Amino acid sequence: MGIALGLLLAASGPSLARDWPGAVGPGKRTAEPHAVRMTTVARASWVATWAASPEAASDGGPEHGFDDRTVRDVIYTSTGGTAIRVTISNRYGTRPLDIGAASVGAVLDGAGLVPAASRALAFGQDRKGSVTIPAGSSVTSDSVPDVVAPLTELAVSIYLPRPTGPATWHSLAQQDSYVADGDHAGSSRAVPYDVTEHSWYFLTEVDVLSATAHGTIVAFGDSITDGLGSLAGSDDRWPNFLARRLQAAYGDRAPGVVDEGISGNRVLSACIGPSALERFSQDALDVTGVRAVILLEGINDIGYATGRPSHCAATAGHDLTASEIEDGYQRLIAMARARGVAVYLGTLTPASDLTPAGAAMREAVNGWILASSAAHVSDGVINFARAVANPGDPAYFSPADNSGDNLHPDDLGYDAMANAIPLAWIK
Repeated sequence: MGIALGLLLAASGPSLARDWPGAVGPGKRTAEPHAVRMTTVARASWVATWAASPEAASDGGPEHGFDDRTVRDVIYTSTGGTAIRVTISNRYGTRPLDIGAASVGAVLDGAGLVPAASRALAFGQDRKGSVTIPAGSSVTSDSVPDVVAPLTELAVSIYLPRPTGPATWHSLAQQDSYVADGDHAGSSRAVPYDVTEHSWYFLTEVDVLSATAHGTIVAFGDSITDGLGSLAGSDDRWPNFLARRLQAAYGDRAPGVVDEGISGNRVLSACIGPSALERFSQDALDVTGVRAVILLEGINDIGYATGRPSHCAATAGHDLTASEIEDGYQRLIAMARARGVAVYLGTLTPASDLTPAGAAMREAVNGWILASSAAHVSDGVINFARAVANPGDPAYFSPADNSGDNLHPDDLGYDAMANAIPLAWIK
């Protein structure tokens, strides 16, 4: 039995908790003049079905890395295709990273895979099963021809035969991944994987080959895009809900949706991960098949600059102004337009821990965002703030959408955010 059958058996259907009108201004749907048009695809092309922004081990990660161990990263696809390839990163490594073996398979349960459905990955012109990745670099595997279903949990297993040094990782997976002693990249059994992790290691992108999917949408932001507050293992981040909406609406024509959020990230200064300005080219514009970016970031710049405690030495400073954040947005938009990529801005969701000065700055930034589409600064606006706000007090979350910390949505809130995105933009 090949990977195709395993993926089809594991595929999950659309999950729409409610239908929220995507609008800018009371009772109005967002205008469509800047739509990312779905045109006929003449031949198959690669699109990203999953991605995660890499982080350095210095951001709380495994400084000592791994030695003679296999890491099994569990991920959730957005769109499907007829072949698959994966990208493994050593961006923040301090030495060459040796990959002894790697495979991809369909998840059956936990660390267990559909029996006999895993496929070994190969690298380079000689199609070897092993590869060495220089420090600061990444490698993309050769393609594996097989049917990959959308909305499916896959596992990418990576055997690390020698000491890796500090591991390139993504800290907040909201998903269990697994570690085993020795080489078990080719095993479908869960038993060897006796350590459970809540992060992804070394894996940064999974692509599929499709003759119908219309490019990739990159969700770019901080912890609210990263899915903090959603139920771990539920695949209920707002980009996941968006992927399910697109699959329900367009089927195999739906674009890929990838999540490039980093919890704690800021637009202007480094804290957890490089700033948005520093990482935007690699983490958004270099994503395979990217056609549009949905940008939701800035609440950490405001919070830490106006009194929120921070463990980061580098801050934006207490003299931060709304115009500086707005200038950051414009620089990101300019970078995207130079590459032919559309940028849709999302309003900053409620944050009740802000000081009065911070709350006023958030309102100013959101006012600028709401006006940006009409001023032709952005390609469109998504009113995420209104989607989850308490109608009686928009500075706070709606109780049903609040994860409990008054800063991050829960699963229903993330669903509401995805439903605020007009699918008419993608047609």
